Amino acid sequence: MREENLNLQEDLPSADAPSTGELDLEARQALRRVAGVASTELEDVTDAEYRRLRLERVVLVGVWTEGSIEDAENSLDELAQLAETAGSEVVDGLIQRRSKPDAGTFIGSGKVQELKDTVEALGADTVIADGELSPGQLIALEKAVNVKVIDRTALILDIFAQHAKSAEGKAQVELAQLQYLLPRLRGWGDAMSRQGGGAGSNGGVGLRGPGETKLETDRRRIRAKVAKLRRELAKLTVTRETKRDSRTRNRVPGVAIAGYTNAGKSSLLNALTGAGILVQDALFATLDTSTRRSRTAEGREYTVTDTVGFVRHLPHQLVEAFRSTLEEVAESDLVVHVIDGSHPDPIGQAEAVREVLAQVGAEDVPELIVVNKVDLVEPDGLLQLRSDWPDAVFVSARSGEGIDKLRDAIERALPQPDTTLTVCIPYVRGDLVSRMRSRGEVLATEHRGDGTVITARVDDALAGELRAFVLETD
Repeated sequence: MREENLNLQEDLPSADAPSTGELDLEARQALRRVAGVASTELEDVTDAEYRRLRLERVVLVGVWTEGSIEDAENSLDELAQLAETAGSEVVDGLIQRRSKPDAGTFIGSGKVQELKDTVEALGADTVIADGELSPGQLIALEKAVNVKVIDRTALILDIFAQHAKSAEGKAQVELAQLQYLLPRLRGWGDAMSRQGGGAGSNGGVGLRGPGETKLETDRRRIRAKVAKLRRELAKLTVTRETKRDSRTRNRVPGVAIAGYTNAGKSSLLNALTGAGILVQDALFATLDTSTRRSRTAEGREYTVTDTVGFVRHLPHQLVEAFRSTLEEVAESDLVVHVIDGSHPDPIGQAEAVREVLAQVGAEDVPELIVVNKVDLVEPDGLLQLRSDWPDAVFVSARSGEGIDKLRDAIERALPQPDTTLTVCIPYVRGDLVSRMRSRGEVLATEHRGDGTVITARVDDALAGELRAFVLETD
């Protein structure tokens, strides 16, 4: 058991470790995007697997198909935040009311001309569509406006590529990028062709006969890279599962912090555990999960894990690539669902989070709603939030308001050990007393001449070790 405890400590950095959040933030803010527009030709798959986004001045365009105009504006506002997080300057945004997106160019022909005029007038060099464009829509819209066009999915993938730090996070993002890119490979004129054509072609001497297009070559190489990344992630998944099994063997309850991006999950982890991880007022600031230890007031140990934030229409490639990471939520004993109380549409954000949780099999995990940023909410808005979530805990991670109540709520929601017993532990076996406090819930303590009498609830494995010292059982 001593080795198991040591392994747990190695797996989970101590809350007293030096803070790295400030260093991470300084390094991230030092990054600068490269000016200019990347070529659409995939010259070398080893260093250009993905159409690199060199964003400067961008115009946003969205299609309003359902809901209210406020919903459409909130979606475009979120797209603007995503674009700014990626390093661009948003110069304008357009919304078109349609029953469904245009099959050819996403927006209607009249709006395409308006978009082109706006791009030319403002000197924009990128258009970002609030949705996922098909390869055909991407090509048609790009030709019509004569600047680079990307969609919401490509933008989110670019942000993930900037923010991923761990080997697993980088591999997951690269896999998602390649899966997104594969059906969108295309060339310009003859640039992508290495074929000379058949006997009936006019390719000329030495150019006739079968060959392989550059497009086909790139597709083949991307598929090979995808297969390699899947193998690497499979190995990393085994490592993650081994660490998780270690915590399970020690019967350490797990709490996962989940929620919409920029809801304040990392700030809450810092407030609860003093972790000192990166906190930034930006979308998708956290991509790599962080796990820290905490203790209840009685000394029972549990883990708190910060997870990647969710967003509306989270690309399915990312959900699939990050599945092993998101499974941390599904395997937890409690999900602390953090909601940004200052957001214009907190209910919509909560629904988007629950959709992703359902995709990874975490819909049945007990949920504790936490409304964060209450210091930024007007009194009338706070009354509405309390009406929407009467059982929620209302906190401000920045000011510390409600953090003690949150700790108490988490402690009450943790799963209780299975067995209640009363034991007399000899004073020379202080290790058993320590494990009872860290892995169980101590109900009563009395010191006698022959040892410490403890009544506690413990897990079955620890109850087996304590059987020789039992005085009575309930």
